Amino acid sequence: MAAGSLLLHSSSSSSTKPSCFLSRYQSSLIESRTTQLGLRGRVLGKQVKWESLSLSSRGRDHALKKKEKGGGGGGVVVRCTAEGIERRVLIGETASSVRVPERFKVVALMACVMCLCNADRVVMSVAIVPLADKLNWSNSFLGVVQSSFLWGYIFSSAIGGALVDKYGGKKVLAWGVALWSLATLLTPWAANHSTIALLAIRAFFGLAEGVALPSMSTLLSRWFPGDERASAVGVSMAGFHLGNVVGLLLTPILLSSIGISGPFILFSSLGLLWLSSWVYKVTSDPRESPFVSKSELRLIQTGKTHPPVSTGESPPIRLILSKLPTWAIIFANVTNNWGYFVLLSWMPVYFRTVFNVNLKQAAWFSAVPWGTMAVSGYIAGAVSDSLIKDGYSITLVRKIMQSIGFIGPGVSLLCLNFAKSPAVAALFITVALSFSSFSQAGFLLNMQDIAPQYAGFVHGIANSAGTLAAIISTIGTGYFVQWLGSFQAFLSVTAGLYFITTIFWNLFATGERVF
Repeated sequence: MAAGSLLLHSSSSSSTKPSCFLSRYQSSLIESRTTQLGLRGRVLGKQVKWESLSLSSRGRDHALKKKEKGGGGGGVVVRCTAEGIERRVLIGETASSVRVPERFKVVALMACVMCLCNADRVVMSVAIVPLADKLNWSNSFLGVVQSSFLWGYIFSSAIGGALVDKYGGKKVLAWGVALWSLATLLTPWAANHSTIALLAIRAFFGLAEGVALPSMSTLLSRWFPGDERASAVGVSMAGFHLGNVVGLLLTPILLSSIGISGPFILFSSLGLLWLSSWVYKVTSDPRESPFVSKSELRLIQTGKTHPPVSTGESPPIRLILSKLPTWAIIFANVTNNWGYFVLLSWMPVYFRTVFNVNLKQAAWFSAVPWGTMAVSGYIAGAVSDSLIKDGYSITLVRKIMQSIGFIGPGVSLLCLNFAKSPAVAALFITVALSFSSFSQAGFLLNMQDIAPQYAGFVHGIANSAGTLAAIISTIGTGYFVQWLGSFQAFLSVTAGLYFITTIFWNLFATGERVF
């Protein structure tokens, strides 16, 4: 075998240590000659097992498991465990089956809830257009309504992050989903009741959603080995960005066919449905899961250093804020949220105002960029993991990914000022968001790098600062447009912020543990 060496030993003992074994035979003498795997050996006797099989591949050894009896078929069954995936292969037959690793199920559920998380936000970005026409809101007040979600979000991020560090991501996220689904359901009632009620419900909605990202970051760091973590975050954030697509495309249809209540009822119901699977199938730590196999657990724990068990004491805030790598993360989150929420909240209004397209067309032009962002985010994670596996330092990889994530959007937003058609504008926004998704393999992972024990709290602090920036940018866009009659000035300010933060990040960010 090109990747390593094979050692075979026969035994008649009943040891259960091996993880690849011979379970069926039809003669007392079985000879195995060279196969496509390069395996050669001779097995004699009626009760013969492969005692051990050692494969050296990228520095990992995979041992063989236990003997399996029974089953139909006329071939020899070989069962192997490698990279956390258990496979049964019938030699001489064409049948095969694969057991899906438990961590893949966890990240699939995480991607689904992140999709709902963002879809619930986007519903209001679309529904606010007919509401503004009905209630005669100005552009400046429309920005206030759009930002009301962030009023609660800014307070729950740091608190939610500390709760995740103490109680685990499963419980905190479950409560968050339950509460934000309730707030989503109540939004149409609040809109019909009064503007104050609508602002209060949206603030409560933001309060509940503030725990989502810290929960995701901490939980995935527990469930995935270091060289798979960026890909896991990429998959989860792909769900997050697809939530924009789902919300932008479904909401206009439901608004026209059912009314304002339609999309809010649908997405709140999906949140409660998701909870039924999450509560019974996921744990905060893989060591607590009754479903994860021993081989997968060994893979997950490879190269990990476990943080001390929480003592219930408050995180050392002064120490955390005294280090420049922390501020690199905070400034990166501020810049990312500034640009992200400008595009998220204002794109339907932008296409309607600048290019005079209707609501459904605006939704389509706004949705396409988010769909490509989902794909590029996963690519960024896969590339990041690949570079780390190839021996590049974590610090260098984080700086490369984050630089792409900020320089790309900055240049694209400057080009957007010169767009003369909605198709060209959609192209530049698509490029901006596609590059922006590389930040997921930059500052979003860096929190676990520098402070694994306090990652939830660091994420919360950074997210609170980013939320404040999002409030300013969301409201500021409305005032800029009202005063200057154009989006161009604010897009240029946002591009400049991207460039400045890139310099700060490359000077002070690190992939080494600081706390």
